[in-house]
Amino acid sequence: MHDPATAEYFGLPGFAYLWLFALVSFFLFGRRVWRYIQTLIEARNEPRWDRIPRRLGAFGLDVLAQRKLLREPVIGVAHFLIFWAFVVFAVSFFWNLIRGLMPFLPIPYADDVSWMAAALTVMGILGVAALVVAAVRRYIFPPAGLEKSGDATLILSLIAIVLLTSLLGQATKEGSPQLAQALWWVHMATVLGFLAYLPYSKHLHLLASPFGVLFGALKPGGIPPPSEGASFRDDFTWRQLFSGLACAECGRCERGCPAFQSGEPLSPKVLMHHFKELVRSPSLVRDGDGVIGNQVQQEEIWGCRTCLACMDRCPVANEHIPIIVEMRRFLISQGTVDGHLQSTLVNLTRYGNSFGASPRTRAKWTQNLVFKPKDARKEKVEYLWFVGDYASFDARLQPVVQATARLFHDANLDFGILYDGENNSGNDVRRVGEEGLFDMLREKNRHAFDKSSFDRIVTTDPHSFQALKNEYGESNGHVQHYTQLVDQLIDDGRLVVGKQLGIKATYHDPCYLGRYNGVYDAPRRILNRIGVEMVEMPRNRADSYCCGAGGGRIWMEDVPCSKERPAESRVREAASLPGVGTLVVSCPKDLVMFQDALKTTGLEDKLVVKDLVELVEQSCRPDKERVECPT
Repeated sequence: MHDPATAEYFGLPGFAYLWLFALVSFFLFGRRVWRYIQTLIEARNEPRWDRIPRRLGAFGLDVLAQRKLLREPVIGVAHFLIFWAFVVFAVSFFWNLIRGLMPFLPIPYADDVSWMAAALTVMGILGVAALVVAAVRRYIFPPAGLEKSGDATLILSLIAIVLLTSLLGQATKEGSPQLAQALWWVHMATVLGFLAYLPYSKHLHLLASPFGVLFGALKPGGIPPPSEGASFRDDFTWRQLFSGLACAECGRCERGCPAFQSGEPLSPKVLMHHFKELVRSPSLVRDGDGVIGNQVQQEEIWGCRTCLACMDRCPVANEHIPIIVEMRRFLISQGTVDGHLQSTLVNLTRYGNSFGASPRTRAKWTQNLVFKPKDARKEKVEYLWFVGDYASFDARLQPVVQATARLFHDANLDFGILYDGENNSGNDVRRVGEEGLFDMLREKNRHAFDKSSFDRIVTTDPHSFQALKNEYGESNGHVQHYTQLVDQLIDDGRLVVGKQLGIKATYHDPCYLGRYNGVYDAPRRILNRIGVEMVEMPRNRADSYCCGAGGGRIWMEDVPCSKERPAESRVREAASLPGVGTLVVSCPKDLVMFQDALKTTGLEDKLVVKDLVELVEQSCRPDKERVECPT
């Protein structure tokens, strides 16, 4: 092949044209990218420069290794190959660009170096094959939420041209140098055109997503810094706005979102699209229209369960929940709140619990026990048991909380409770946007902790577990969910399995125990030890489907939906498993939601919902008397 940079075309050397094409491409690219950067600079600051080693580790796993995409094996492998083909060909392009712009440099073209030529050939072939898989999936077997847009077609076509022109150029270099030279120009012009077009297209995520992962949240579902809420563009932090730019619009978030899957107005993908337009549009600033009521409706904002499915599935580390919490804070500050939610917030302010019950009745469930749990404020205990609102006040949960107490007592666990000193943990309060009330509840509980003497905390409710472990500051790793503690007690021989239950059951992973805190194995080990044959639901572990109660939704009126509510869908999933008659839960809200769902779906004769601790009691104390409060 003749040197394309020094060959003459219409009286000018090739490098002159290459300089012109490159300058135009980089100008168009830089102008648009600089505009985005200016918008992000004008947004609220949010430090994301800490713990660089952890950030680099996340970058390696989620960008270089494509970890989240590989959860879907076929398209995940295809995307992995396209990504690495893109990387190899990007290196080749810039190598050739430098060589072409400055032909006097004593360096060869990329494909004149044997090892690079081999890499281009291998990755080119694999990349083309992966593009075929991606095209078949997009146009023939598209998953829900994946759009067949013209922009996507154009991007796939451009990538295919880049790969094919390189492969064909190498193949014809010896036999047809003129054709190879023409293919070289097509290749370079396509890449430069691609570069100029990218910041203006929906595939901007190809540039933005690596930075989104690098500057992503290091704690799952982290709450945004305290603020008065957000509706206008300059109310949001730069990282929240950046989520819009990084969004690939792949629909993975929708496929896990309980609100969207129930036919409610909220779509996490559309929400990200709105924020992409928010960054692009110069009108959506302080003196323009706010996001709420225009791009995003209140029904969408309140529809979120904060279950983390969207963020956990998102391959580019977008942060849907912090954005929703910011908008909820704005609505709270404006007094625009669901009536049921407002009543609950009043109850929490006055009584410290969501039921509006007198704090003196919080430990009423202990009255008919044959022993009295210690008061951790009055005598030292090893474990402070933070019981939670639903376990304390809901009559349907009294047998569960009493069974837990009896098991702790049988294991000679040195535990106590706070009695009327316990307040709601504030987890869901914070997620509905009432940061001030959360602070008040946290301080009350901290004050009760300070007055008590204990070594560790055990919780009944995964929502309380999340707040105490990750959002209270002092407790840190000294907080356990009861399933972790029971697993430990059985392992230590302090709880003795006396009866193999011999039943077939399935287990539901609570959002705040599983996705938020990674506790998946302890409940399953317990079930195995007590003789339960476990059958997994299709959606299990990190892909578990939300019951619909989280994010304060259990305190709000139901909104119209065109499909089944989350809890109804979940119990149908459990009931569809051959031979399974028991759905096991380890969250008080799950028990309440699923028992109600059995009634509305007519599945009461096919499925029973049991808390894990009830099965443990049947196994570990089969012949002992159970004294329970009437329900």
